[in-house]
Amino acid sequence: MVYRTPKDLAGRMASRRRRARADDGFARETFTQPRDQARRTARAFLDRWPAAAYMSAVESWRELPGDEIEFTMKRLRSAD
Repeated sequence: MVYRTPKDLAGRMASRRRRARADDGFARETFTQPRDQARRTARAFLDRWPAAAYMSAVESWRELPGDEIEFTMKRLRSAD
């Protein structure tokens, strides 16, 4: 297959990442919340699925305009 634009290549690479990520055994949840609420949500997540038992973690986060935080929490699916 020929990729004609950088967007085509980026789409191909993103789909590979999604497939690899889906098979890694982790459950993920993404949130977008005001900073204080984001802290409470992350703390509740880690209290419910402690890192030592479920390898829970904040996988990624970024600051958005308006003091909002977008973040992704992950944990092992074995907790289900």
